[in-house]
Amino acid sequence: MTFVALLRGVNVGGNNMISMAALKADFEKAGFKEVSSYINSGNLLFKARETDPRKLERTIEAMLSKKYQLASKVVVRSLPEMAKLVQGLPRTWNGDKDWRYNVMFLRHTIDSKDILAGLVFKPDVEQVVYRPGTLLWCAKVTDVTRSTMIKLSSKKIFQDMTVRNLNTTKKLYELMKKMGEE
Repeated sequence: MTFVALLRGVNVGGNNMISMAALKADFEKAGFKEVSSYINSGNLLFKARETDPRKLERTIEAMLSKKYQLASKVVVRSLPEMAKLVQGLPRTWNGDKDWRYNVMFLRHTIDSKDILAGLVFKPDVEQVVYRPGTLLWCAKVTDVTRSTMIKLSSKKIFQDMTVRNLNTTKKLYELMKKMGEE
């Protein structure tokens, strides 16, 4: 089965710097097949016999802790999960350069539509939609600094999510589809 592992906080702002080539080799040593990475921010695509994303997350987190002393949380998504996400994106998410679009991948520990009740967003500045496993967030580029997305990073709940922009999310899905066809 084809998966993507989204490593939280790797190679961001000069912190938790890990070579993607080294990570790829470590994934292969862990028994994953056809491992590849996309950009330098902790996106690893792979195939695995294991089909339970939670077990894969635990395996990868244990490897990161042992090998790199990194307590990074990982979100794993299967090809069908990514297909459902990308195919279900709002029609307004058309890549307009005046807007910033982010997909906030939620760990299973916080994945619930009730997550919206605990977060306060500014409807005049940003739009937030829950989809299973994600929050879809967008705001005009000129309003990003006024959004609550910026403040979300200081909340405990932020530790159980990892963010990818729209282009990265779509590209990961395309790469996964290509792997799945092989």
